[in-house]
Amino acid sequence: MSTAARMFTERITEAALADFAADVCAGLTKPGQKELYSKYLYDEIGSALFDVICLLPEYGLSRAGGRLLERNAAEIVSRLPAPVVVAELGSGTAWKTRWILEALSNRQNVNYYPIDISRAALHRCELDLGRIESVSIVGFERAYLDGLLEVAARREPGVHLLVLFLGSTIGNFDRPAGEQFLREVRRVLVPGDALLLGTDLEQSEQRLRLAYDDPAGVSAAFNLNLLARINRELGADFDLTRFEHFIGFNAAERRIEMHLRSTADQTVRVPRASLEVSFRSGETIWTESSHKYDRVEVSQMGERTGYCCEAQWVDAEWPFAQSLFSAV
Repeated sequence: MSTAARMFTERITEAALADFAADVCAGLTKPGQKELYSKYLYDEIGSALFDVICLLPEYGLSRAGGRLLERNAAEIVSRLPAPVVVAELGSGTAWKTRWILEALSNRQNVNYYPIDISRAALHRCELDLGRIESVSIVGFERAYLDGLLEVAARREPGVHLLVLFLGSTIGNFDRPAGEQFLREVRRVLVPGDALLLGTDLEQSEQRLRLAYDDPAGVSAAFNLNLLARINRELGADFDLTRFEHFIGFNAAERRIEMHLRSTADQTVRVPRASLEVSFRSGETIWTESSHKYDRVEVSQMGERTGYCCEAQWVDAEWPFAQSLFSAV
């Protein structure tokens, strides 16, 4: 085929706003600790802000993941059966994925399926990867498993599936939930399929705090945009000047916790969620967790969830691992 790849984005839009409203209502009325799902951080504005975060000197994990793929893509691909199709969970703009696709395209035509809930990110994926020789792109605006099931249903007999989960997003799950998610991915796969998993590794609290609360304030803008999104899409009246970005470090759980903290006693209305919710000064909304691992733990996690760890690469500048699992 020509150097211009084909790109089609298949969408499910029915009830998306209703689901968002229901999740906001459930999260903001949760007893004890208000919460919002981290997936809602990534609308068009949030995705653009996250792209900026990945360029900040303090946020080294994204560049570490990219370096590992650039340096080791040929070896990774050499360990895969042929032919193979590629599905990426939470692809974002997929800038790191280029190295895998280029290495694969040297041996075969490649069908690449980015899966993301951000339409803007999928569009950027098309622009950034659309000129790779012999690569066809079909994007799915879906939740991870919904999109993966669609990809698996499309594969032809004898074709293996490579699932990419590259950006340490597994760390956004609590550890038991993360393992359950890997089991659910494994149920979609057949023996010989593969999963390439990115994980951020343990390091100093000071370095992690800077990564998630940068001096330029981009991480704060990214976090606060979630409230702005609720205003835009659900008609809420959050006053962003009365909330602040707050980072906590839970040493026992080995995780960074991202919150939005109310700076005053206040009441917020969310009409499309039929919700009125009060905040005390100092009360927080928990918006994201980022668990950190050690490399042996990552291999053991794969083994417990139905995989065999074929190889693992660790960056020398920022503790980050890419682990290649085969489905067994």
